[in-house]
Amino acid sequence: MDSQPPSYHNSKLLHFVTEYVDIILGIIFSVLSFYFHSIGNKDLSVIATAIAIGAFSVTVAEIADILAERFEEPYASFVLTFSAVVVEIVLLFMIVINATGQQQGLDTVKGGIISAIIVDMNVLLGLAVFIGGLSFKEQEHNEDTSSTYTTILLVATSALLVPSVLNYTQNSQKLFESSVVIAAILMIFYVFIFIFQTKTHKHFFKATAKSRILRMKKHNRELEDEDEDYIFEKLPTIINIAIIFVLILLIGFLAEFFAKDGMILAKEYGISSGLAGLIIAIVAVSPEIMTAIKAAKDDEIQRVVNIAMGASTVSIMLTVPILMLLAYVNGIKLSLDFNALQVGALLLTIVLAWKTTDDGETNYFEGISHLMFFAAYATIATMYH
Repeated sequence: MDSQPPSYHNSKLLHFVTEYVDIILGIIFSVLSFYFHSIGNKDLSVIATAIAIGAFSVTVAEIADILAERFEEPYASFVLTFSAVVVEIVLLFMIVINATGQQQGLDTVKGGIISAIIVDMNVLLGLAVFIGGLSFKEQEHNEDTSSTYTTILLVATSALLVPSVLNYTQNSQKLFESSVVIAAILMIFYVFIFIFQTKTHKHFFKATAKSRILRMKKHNRELEDEDEDYIFEKLPTIINIAIIFVLILLIGFLAEFFAKDGMILAKEYGISSGLAGLIIAIVAVSPEIMTAIKAAKDDEIQRVVNIAMGASTVSIMLTVPILMLLAYVNGIKLSLDFNALQVGALLLTIVLAWKTTDDGETNYFEGISHLMFFAAYATIATMYH
């Protein structure tokens, strides 16, 4: 006979639900997504699918965070950024496929590419810096990190300008060819960046000696055992990687519903490609945002900078070439002709990130500045057609 009181079982149930709420919501809304899609209710299908994708993405981020703790920087941030970027690629690729070459669909994909970087650099970085600044007044990170990343992003953004400029000249027929060349350049550039980060200049991406991270970890050492019952904490690394792979496949399956029904709704409601791209970016980046906020509250602002700027770098360097290749294999020519708003916002975002992080210190005012910039961009993107 069970001798435990009912309150004990209720507490255990509550703890279980709290621990695995993302997986529970993912399963429930996946079923709802399939049901609404099958009966043709596109509005509820898109909402349910977005929630399911977001929930499973949180699980992916949590497992990636566990894996990240088992590695040192910069590899820890690589795990987090790559897991999020894969979700982004899956979502955008499904839209490419379902767009079947239609300009509105392809514009949404381009908007999604740019929006992912803008969300990473303004919402993720802004929220984390703002919340961290309220907790610690000022937070310190390795200024070499932000200096290197802003240089990389400025070069990459300048490269993206090439096809866009050609689109406004008499050489617009060379748009796709120039896009292919730029995609190849970005891939080659990323090879050198990867070597720079992981081999020759790893110290550029690690916390400096004056950072309070280690002191905070020692002070909060007792908190490390909080999640000892969390199943993914107990699993070996290879199993967790396999689970992430399965979850990403499931997200890909759901993304097809999201793309099919979402494209129809965007046309019916007259949603701009800029706003559609923002929605996709927020869905893809939301797990990273929560991870960054948690890091900022733990005074791990170095990790926040690595995640925000690292994810933005990977979004340009890998998302663009991979999406172009996948589209081409499926008979679709995806060119890199971004509109003036997207390119301008991207350049200004990088300049703002450079100004707020170049001294190796952040505060809540710099965080709110990024959030205000994003609010202004979102307003224009909603109305820009």
